This record gives sequence, structure tokens and C-alpha cells, in this order.
Amino acid sequence: MISYIKGKLMEKNPAYVIVETAGGVGYYINISLATFSALPNENEEVKLLTYFIVKEDAQVLYGFLEEEERELFKLLISVNGIGPNTGRLILSSMSVGEVLNAIATENVKAIQSIKGIGAKTAQRLIVELKDKTKKATWGGQTKISTTYNNNKYDALTALIALGFPKAGAESVLDKIIKAEGMNLSVEDLIKKSLKLL
Repeated sequence: MISYIKGKLMEKNPAYVIVETAGGVGYYINISLATFSALPNENEEVKLLTYFIVKEDAQVLYGFLEEEERELFKLLISVNGIGPNTGRLILSSMSVGEVLNAIATENVKAIQSIKGIGAKTAQRLIVELKDKTKKATWGGQTKISTTYNNNKYDALTALIALGFPKAGAESVLDKIIKAEGMNLSVEDLIKKSLKLL
């Protein structure tokens, strides 16, 4: 298993990054919105903790800046009915703390508010992870901040990468911007969009 990748951040998007290692290999790594928010600028050094998934038709890397996020991702995808993309969507919609709190308080509605998660899956997630998350030790969360200029474009790119159709995602983003103004960060735009899509 690839435990982490360290190198130059060649490209960063809200849904993935490309990291070039010293050997000149560029790794395409899927990331959550929380990881995107805490990344350094392009062309700077970065170290991403990784989780490597081998499928019948693909080999996919998921990257995390924080160990807590990686551990929660592993727990999420251990739940029947939650695959890696849904796990990433959960971590893009809620912080590690919010997910843990929803599990601890058995808040089915909070988990169900995430696109693609129905009542049964939310209940299963809580039942299967309640004891496991109690036993784990969780650290603090990285504050979300970003300095992207074209927030709508970045949010749209992330939503498309998460599997939403471009036309629907763009329409939702336009509604949010019209209602709340242009000052929303990429993360806020994506989180609000995920609740409406």
C-alpha cells in the first residue's frame, strides 16, 4: 500500500490534485473539499497521506492532509453501501468533527442530507460506526480557507468531478450566487450546492 506521497503540487482542484515526486512521476490523487482547503499553493511541496484502492477496472489514490480524515474515510467505506466516492462526498459535505458528532448523537437527518445517502444507509452508517468512532482518538480539524479567484468555476469543476451533471450544477451555483452574492468561498459554494443537488 502507498502510505503517503510527498512532492511538488503541480495542479490543485477541489476534487483532485497532481503531485510530482522526486522521480518525476505525477500522481493523480482524489481529495475531499477539506483537504483542498488546507493545501499550499501550486508548485509548493506537499505531503499527502494516501489510501490506495484497487478495483477490477481502476487503481485509485485518495489523499488527505490529516490522519483523522484518512481514518474516518476508511471507516466510512467499510460500511456496506458506501463506496470511496460517497465517502469523499461525505467528507466534502461535513467536517470530520461534524460527521463524528452526527454519528455520536445518532443524527440520521444530518447524514441523510448528503447527496446519495438515504435513510437506511444513514442508519446503517451510524449503527456500524458508533462503537468504532468512540474507540478512536480524533485530533483537531484544519480551518477551511482558500484564495481562489474564480470560485464559481472551481466549485463547478469539483461538482462535475463528484459526478453531478454540468447543467444542473451550474444552475444551482447561479441560484446560490444570486441569493447570497459573490463573496462565498469555493467550499461554501460546494457545500450549499451539495444540499440542493
